[in-house]
Amino acid sequence: MENEIKKAILPIAGLGTRFLPLSLVLPKELWPLADVPALQYIIEEIKLAGIQEVILVMSPDKKIIMDYLGVLPRQKRIARASKIEKILKERKKDSILDSLKKFQESLEGLVFSCLFQKKPLGDGDAVLQAAKAIGNEPCAVLFGDDIVDAKIPCISQLFNVFKTGGKPVMALSHLPKEKLPSYGVVDVEKIANRLFKVKGIIEKPAIDEAPSDLAVVGKYILTPEVFSYLKTVAPDKSGEIKLAGAFDQMIKDDKIIYGCEFDGRWLECGNKLDWLKSHFYFSLKHPQYGPEIKSFLQEIL
Repeated sequence: MENEIKKAILPIAGLGTRFLPLSLVLPKELWPLADVPALQYIIEEIKLAGIQEVILVMSPDKKIIMDYLGVLPRQKRIARASKIEKILKERKKDSILDSLKKFQESLEGLVFSCLFQKKPLGDGDAVLQAAKAIGNEPCAVLFGDDIVDAKIPCISQLFNVFKTGGKPVMALSHLPKEKLPSYGVVDVEKIANRLFKVKGIIEKPAIDEAPSDLAVVGKYILTPEVFSYLKTVAPDKSGEIKLAGAFDQMIKDDKIIYGCEFDGRWLECGNKLDWLKSHFYFSLKHPQYGPEIKSFLQEIL
């Protein structure tokens, strides 16, 4: 098996219930962080990592995401873009035109396809939807709620670990102990700086039962073997198929799984408060708007 990653899975089939009522009309993946949709940060991470094919696993009511990414017949896509560009040129909206061209360039070289998960039956089930499209090769998985601001893209850091061993890799991040009960937490054996062998995963442990302070972040490099385990793993108590369940069984079978404590800042978008924090983080970093937003916050606080 070649240690090369050409495909990425984006599971974005969640119902967005924590963001109702707005998520009824606009999927949370398209909510902005500063002036860029959350999904765009993940797309750019994928492209910077040299991945060529992106497989979106979504619910049927999120087809607007396909419109955003231009997953349309080529002639319709070109016609739509040309019409908008013509209007912007006529109105001399050069800065907006530049932003549009930059966005279009960010999608160049990427091939998108969409698969639909009719019912949200767990993160493992969402990944399984793409098994046929992935085939017998390794792939990246990036969940829509987890964004990492890093000099080296997080998925590239995982890829670097994968290239040395050819085994599954999961992203890890330290958390304060009071936050651990809301996350999957790993039992690990340290191998090197920021590199661990995963010995077990406990979902949402009590503080005194957490095996470490390292939480699982929604970014992975998976091998074909992981898909084989996902096909046989039993659903959990809620009836969902979980990636953690497949990993646990692999660990019991003495399979090696690595954990990489990435270098970067983990930002979440899974609930309203986390989204607001992420929105302010990127807004304050924005080269054009950041200084004025910082001044405004100082004024009102």
